[in-house]
Amino acid sequence: METQRAQAIHLLRTRGMVRLSEFKDAGITAATIGRIVRAGDVNRIGRGLYQLPDAPLDANHSLAEAAKRVPRGVVCLVSALAYHELTDRLPRRVWMAIGARDWMPKEGRPALRIVRFTDTLLSDDVITVYVENVPVKVFGVAKTIADCFRHRRKVGQTIALEGLQEALRQRKANPAEIALHAERGRVATVVRPYLEALTANA
Repeated sequence: METQRAQAIHLLRTRGMVRLSEFKDAGITAATIGRIVRAGDVNRIGRGLYQLPDAPLDANHSLAEAAKRVPRGVVCLVSALAYHELTDRLPRRVWMAIGARDWMPKEGRPALRIVRFTDTLLSDDVITVYVENVPVKVFGVAKTIADCFRHRRKVGQTIALEGLQEALRQRKANPAEIALHAERGRVATVVRPYLEALTANA
């Protein structure tokens, strides 16, 4: 029990958050986890998801939780805009892209907004960042802008345009990169007039 407790705490310190299945893979039983949770050594922060009580909470904590809940998912659209600091809006749900045939996660914490992407678009321009030691996949800036225009009926045209303006203003993406991803996402004709208007006097 003590050895398993030490192993569990070491795993949490290393990975930030751990799923019950990861504990089991490491040879730590569900009974042990139950005991150390009751003892207050570990917090259960969601269904089958655990963290140390003294773990520092990052501003992007919900993204780390979402990445643990949906290991194949990629943070997208409004949540990706917020991560890249291209919008002041804080989405109530974490927007996650999954494949066309991927398993749809059940309701839980954090609340998720799932959007299905084709395999090609799901693997394009994905960066991995670390939040509380948890690897989190997020779409890059130019891809996120193009995706917001592609899904403008879901996120709103205003948010897509705001993201485009901020990306150019902060120089986090250049017009050519945005145009390339708009072409790949088949929204080049939608994005082009905005790009031309915003860069006409640049």
